[in-house]
Amino acid sequence: MSYKLRMKFIKIGVYIFLIILFLLAILPIWLLLVNATRSTPEIQQGVSLLPSNNLVINWNHLTGMGVNIWRGFLNSLIISVPVTFLTVYFSMMTAYAIHVYDFKWKKILYNIVVLLTIVPTQLVPIIGFYKYMASLKLLNSYIPLIIPAIASPPMVFFALQYLESTIVKDLIEAARIEGSGELGIFHRIILPIAKPGAFTMGILSFVASWNNFFTPFMLISKVEKYTLPMVVKLLRGDMYRTEYGAIYLGLAITMIPIIIVYAIFSKYIVSGIAMGAIKE
Repeated sequence: MSYKLRMKFIKIGVYIFLIILFLLAILPIWLLLVNATRSTPEIQQGVSLLPSNNLVINWNHLTGMGVNIWRGFLNSLIISVPVTFLTVYFSMMTAYAIHVYDFKWKKILYNIVVLLTIVPTQLVPIIGFYKYMASLKLLNSYIPLIIPAIASPPMVFFALQYLESTIVKDLIEAARIEGSGELGIFHRIILPIAKPGAFTMGILSFVASWNNFFTPFMLISKVEKYTLPMVVKLLRGDMYRTEYGAIYLGLAITMIPIIIVYAIFSKYIVSGIAMGAIKE
């Protein structure tokens, strides 16, 4: 077998493998959207890849359950948008400081960031956090869900890797010689250069905050302040346990902002991750 023929077979094999991965990734989403159009008896009969005509009925069930899903939608936006900005801004600033400045314990600080990155968030002492927020009278408040976004070790680590592969320190030194302050350098030079990485961090942070259920569930007890994942959880009560079509429709609605964000900024995800993976 010639070299060109072998390469052709390898290329075909790679395409087949990627198509299989694509189908495995998209199939659960497609089934969710299909089930949102099916009735409960149709869902109980088994899996179907074709949409049905029960979407309007499911919508009527969803809005007739006494659950304000649009309020949950707004509450999730109120939390996710500031969380995204705080995470991106302060993570990029922290990474910039670690990358550019030479100071004592710099290596130790970097190792701490890496260590916190690999520690699962489930290991965080949530009971102690709950008691602390209760002592500050911040239960049923969005503050404990937004302010901690300032400290995000995984995003700091990603930003640090990205800056190491894109930022030239000579450019920073030239800006200092011309009289630019440190904040001016960060805002006018670093952030524009790191825009793809910042967009990538923002998308990942937004998705994580939007899908967050556990922490809001621990801190918020007022129904009018429920986030969208918590509102969807209400649809699974005993009274409506058989209305699976409405439940699937509610889950599909939660995906709308994520799909929109990915559709608009997907090119930044690719370029941001690619640049962050390159080292000089």
